[in-house]
Amino acid sequence: MNVELKKYVLELEYTFSISRESHDYQDSLIVALSQEGKTGYGEATSNPYYKITVESMKEEIEAIRPQIEAWDLDDPAVFHSFLKEKGLSNFAICALDLAAYDLYGKLKGKPLYQIWGTDNDQYPLTNYTIGIDSIEKMVAKMKAKPWPLYKIKLGTDDDVAIVRELRKASDAVFRIDANCAWTAEDTIGYAKELKKLGVEFLEQPLKADDLEGYKLLMQESVLPVIADESCIVEEDVEKCHGHFHGINIKLTKCGGLTPALRMIKKAKELNMKVMVGCMTESTVGISAIAQLLPQLDYVDMDGAMLLKTDIATGVKITKDARVLFPDEPGCGVNLL
Repeated sequence: MNVELKKYVLELEYTFSISRESHDYQDSLIVALSQEGKTGYGEATSNPYYKITVESMKEEIEAIRPQIEAWDLDDPAVFHSFLKEKGLSNFAICALDLAAYDLYGKLKGKPLYQIWGTDNDQYPLTNYTIGIDSIEKMVAKMKAKPWPLYKIKLGTDDDVAIVRELRKASDAVFRIDANCAWTAEDTIGYAKELKKLGVEFLEQPLKADDLEGYKLLMQESVLPVIADESCIVEEDVEKCHGHFHGINIKLTKCGGLTPALRMIKKAKELNMKVMVGCMTESTVGISAIAQLLPQLDYVDMDGAMLLKTDIATGVKITKDARVLFPDEPGCGVNLL
């Protein structure tokens, strides 16, 4: 396979803030893998929380470029195992894994969801994320983007008050993501109020390692709790069982579609809800997530919608939250 690596600096439409950071731009690595006249594309974003940069990912991939270019892609899962053996970070593996799956589908002439034997006639709607800001600006963002389902980032001193004000501006379903900012006692109290305000579930309200706190929430919270920072890799799914009602899988964190498929299977065996989330990827990464839609209970794939300018074509999300799959194989991705 031929390998091409390119850095993009994605400009966001609005400053995006969560409980621990804010940014106006998102650095992203696009990997292109080519074989037999076909090219597959993958993506992984930088992330200061996990100490990942585009430069560090490129360095990892360049170190094994000759071995990748000698590889004849036949099974993306086998290629993923090879990358794991080489000790690459999950973020770098993700970019390569997504490119391999897109290429694999293009070589087979079928979209991935068809190769996996799933039907895209029914799928969960994606939420649209409202980052932390002044209440006035959060309301303005919501009004500027009418949507049936919002994820609201919280982690301030006025979290319930924020939701009360947002509720006045919309009758949409709300999801709350506190990104580890609350205590168990906070969460139990907030949940009672938030449920009255039409909140569907809480995502990662406590610190990632506070399993005792999450066990208490399973008993006391009136809202379901979904793991994010507590569920990074495959081994975490079983650890989350009994502490969370469901998991949120991030392709960049777990290492791509290969482990994500196994995590979905394991979570369903444990009777846990399954969500896949994004990391402000372009349509390259979002189109890979979309291939999993028929297998999911919830999805957060609004990354490309948060950008000023996209860098690729592929799966589209319409103004009424419908997902349009291109008549293309693989993930259906092409760079602009």
